Amino acid sequence: MSIVNAKEMLIEATEGKYAVGAFNITNLAQMAAVVDAAVDKKSPLIIQTSVKPSKFYGRHVMVAIYRALAESAPIPICLHLDHCTDVEYCKACADSGYTNIMIDASKLPFEENIRQTKEVCDHCHALGGISVEGELGTVGGVEDQIKIAEDEAALCNPSQVLEFIERTGVDLFAPAIGTAHGVYKTKNPKVDFDRLGNIAQLVNGNGVKVPLVVHGGTGLPADYVTRLIELGGSKFNVSTELKHSLINKTYSYISEHRDEYDPGKVDAAVKDAIYEVVSNWIDMLGSAGKAI
Repeated sequence: MSIVNAKEMLIEATEGKYAVGAFNITNLAQMAAVVDAAVDKKSPLIIQTSVKPSKFYGRHVMVAIYRALAESAPIPICLHLDHCTDVEYCKACADSGYTNIMIDASKLPFEENIRQTKEVCDHCHALGGISVEGELGTVGGVEDQIKIAEDEAALCNPSQVLEFIERTGVDLFAPAIGTAHGVYKTKNPKVDFDRLGNIAQLVNGNGVKVPLVVHGGTGLPADYVTRLIELGGSKFNVSTELKHSLINKTYSYISEHRDEYDPGKVDAAVKDAIYEVVSNWIDMLGSAGKAI
């Protein structure tokens, strides 16, 4: 039960009108905190890593830690590679044991996006037990040091969605709807709810086939999150908030305990902070108790 891909848990989430958090981690303390929070909340979970920490620690190390934590957990847990633009690295992570892969060819021409996404899908599906996420349109902001200016961010074209899904065989679909990576510059970010609703009807109107992903969860108002779930979003990516919590808690703890040289206590403080963030998100997404 514990080690799974993302597709089945997200089909259940879409049908149940809740969402699963995909929490972007950069170290062991964060990963352990995310798992502990999800276990205590009895929530399905997606752990995700960007390419940079995956390469820094090594994909085999990331998978080994994931398996060690997930195999003893009484909830379904997926390990997701997020926003990878390198087809060969997508394949390598799938070979190593990641259970969900995002190939992000969204900045490329439509036909090339389809070609690269299909290549990753074919590889992962041949291995078995690995789902694949693809994207149309580009999400603004910063993700893993990849910057996209707001005026360059193109929203997903609904008329291309079904063709993209059918030709690639993608399992999860991330449409750009105006959400952004990083911290929103306004309390009321401009999100195209109608676009997501239209896409959800096109893709899943006759039964859930391809769950929809919402990128840029950090900073979205709670009422936005609720509405996006109602419209069909079932995977919410949360990255920046975890990074801020890690850095802010590390800084504050060291500042308050300047004469103390115990890294374990710093890690414990960070773990507690991440646990709280993830617990709050699980409650907001409505996934608590769904792994019973």
